[in-house]
Amino acid sequence: MSQLIEQAAAAKKAAGALAHLATGIKDQALEAMAVALEEKEDYIINANAKDLKAGREKGLSAALLDRLALDSGRVAAMAEGLRTLQSLTDPVGEIISMWRRPNGLQVGQMRVPLGVIGIIYEARPNVTVDAAGLCLKAGNAVVLRGGSEAINSNRAIVKVISQAATAAGIPAGAIQLIATTDRAAAVEMMRLNDYIDVLIPRGGSRLIETVIENATVPIIQTGIGNCHVYVDGEADLEMAEQIAYNAKTHRPGVCNAAESLLVDRLVADQFLPPIIKALEEGGVEVRGCPETKKICPSVKVAQEEDWATEYLDYVISVKVVDGLDEAIEHINKYGTGHSEAIVTENYNRARRFLEEIDAAAVYVNVSTRFTDGFEFGFGAEIGISTQKLHTRGPMGLKELTTIKYIILGSGQIRR
Repeated sequence: MSQLIEQAAAAKKAAGALAHLATGIKDQALEAMAVALEEKEDYIINANAKDLKAGREKGLSAALLDRLALDSGRVAAMAEGLRTLQSLTDPVGEIISMWRRPNGLQVGQMRVPLGVIGIIYEARPNVTVDAAGLCLKAGNAVVLRGGSEAINSNRAIVKVISQAATAAGIPAGAIQLIATTDRAAAVEMMRLNDYIDVLIPRGGSRLIETVIENATVPIIQTGIGNCHVYVDGEADLEMAEQIAYNAKTHRPGVCNAAESLLVDRLVADQFLPPIIKALEEGGVEVRGCPETKKICPSVKVAQEEDWATEYLDYVISVKVVDGLDEAIEHINKYGTGHSEAIVTENYNRARRFLEEIDAAAVYVNVSTRFTDGFEFGFGAEIGISTQKLHTRGPMGLKELTTIKYIILGSGQIRR
């Protein structure tokens, strides 16, 4: 038996006990994990420093290094995320609905854990804590496989939180890390149907495509975010500039950052010069359509592939469009179903955008950067599901459960 199968089997065994664990014990474990992160902050940051050094030597972009980096503030944020989960309602055992049949049977739906959740993700060590905490609170065991860029950080984090969780009463084996960087181990993990109930890839398009091609375990896709901001002809242009700049530059290496800016032809001459100047001064490379370049000669010419690219970097594509119809058509063609925003003062256009854009999160006069479980009030989230089964949008606690039917009777038999 391989090391990976041994770990997955341990997770499956732990999941059976964890599914029935009292909420109080789970919350005590989350607090213990948070305290351990704070107490072992130096240990974790020192491990992260090794990853950052290796990342710089590999030539990782500034945006990717930002995703990888941990400091006192980010460790504190991870601990706070675990404490936020304590305050949230435990979904396990919730009766969603109950109804009575003519023969007296009472039929209901109860939330239950998914079982063992496998998470494959890239260079974001905070995901390690978020995933472990969410899965634990929702009664699931978790098998984690982070990116090679964060291997030292992830090893340190999992050692700290798993020891704390077990000491607080969580079954041993409930939090597992695949500590090898061998890609063959990731492929093996994708096919462990006997042990893993669902697989959640969290990362860029290449990772998602690899998982889709290789996995036999059921998948919930998350993360690919070719997100747009559309500036309507009746937008408040000062607001639009703030939203577009924030959506691109606040954290360009995350999935809810804007990758494309669409501008109504009616306001292009007025809006494009200041926003492109601001973006370029903020270190963003702008790639524009011919009309954009005509208005702002400093931009590079966008190619067809730019409209479909998730840059995860200080790059944005800009296109002038003939109003709302073309904007909607463009977004639904090139978008990835993640987060899309319109800036407008026109009520009817805002409503049309909400109704006709096919995405997990659709915004009116808001930056796309708010597609986040914490910002939505869910606490930490496992990722943003961009598919339609079994869930869509930020995946919080309820999204990490399934249902089973419960039937109560008084001796009824089928005739």
